[in-house]
Amino acid sequence: MAVLYIVGTPIGNLGDITMRALETFRSVDLVAAEDTRHTMELLTHFEIRKPMISCRAQNEEVAAGKIIEALQKGQNVAYASDAGMPGISDPGSLLAYKVRQAGFAVTPIPGPSAFATLVSVAGPGGKTLIFEGFLSPSPGKRRKRLRELLETEKAFVLYESPFRIVKLLTDIADIESERRIVVGRELTKFHEEIVDGPASQVRDDFSARESIKGEFAVFVAGILKGRKPDDD
Repeated sequence: MAVLYIVGTPIGNLGDITMRALETFRSVDLVAAEDTRHTMELLTHFEIRKPMISCRAQNEEVAAGKIIEALQKGQNVAYASDAGMPGISDPGSLLAYKVRQAGFAVTPIPGPSAFATLVSVAGPGGKTLIFEGFLSPSPGKRRKRLRELLETEKAFVLYESPFRIVKLLTDIADIESERRIVVGRELTKFHEEIVDGPASQVRDDFSARESIKGEFAVFVAGILKGRKPDDD
């Protein structure tokens, strides 16, 4: 029976692609992608040429139907979002569900994600970790959700664009100025930067910059009770 492979792709550095991901792309009959132009560049870099189909957030349900038709014809399909693991603040989750409901196997091919990459270097944040992804661009809704997350006293991870990162950091600092946060900018890329400190200090750092570029992941540490960060 044909299989849909959900493939993780690099979030910046092409050297992070796995051998299994490359083998999968080479073996399938069809590649579905959030942005076919973006994924085509990745495949071309590794000298892989395959028929492609678009499957983005705006057409995921319709695209899922077309992918199921390909699977019914016995064609194996690989799906890749623009970067990282599909389904993590990217399309792919609905596709995986629809395909499995249609009776076909859905196999994950693990790869990089900004979420896991930042958490791996962020330091202690507590036992529980919440992945929230992008907050609402509406100032009121963003601050409301931030308050809810901060009140849990648990660690959480957000994604943000360069256009709103200062607003996000300002909101966090206004609510809990001393909460430790770690900002990852352009993770795995040439200009990778990781900034760690109290929310107010990190906010001041980015507020003072003349220009801000890149994609951001933000780790907000939980309240550590009964232990210090350097405890064994």
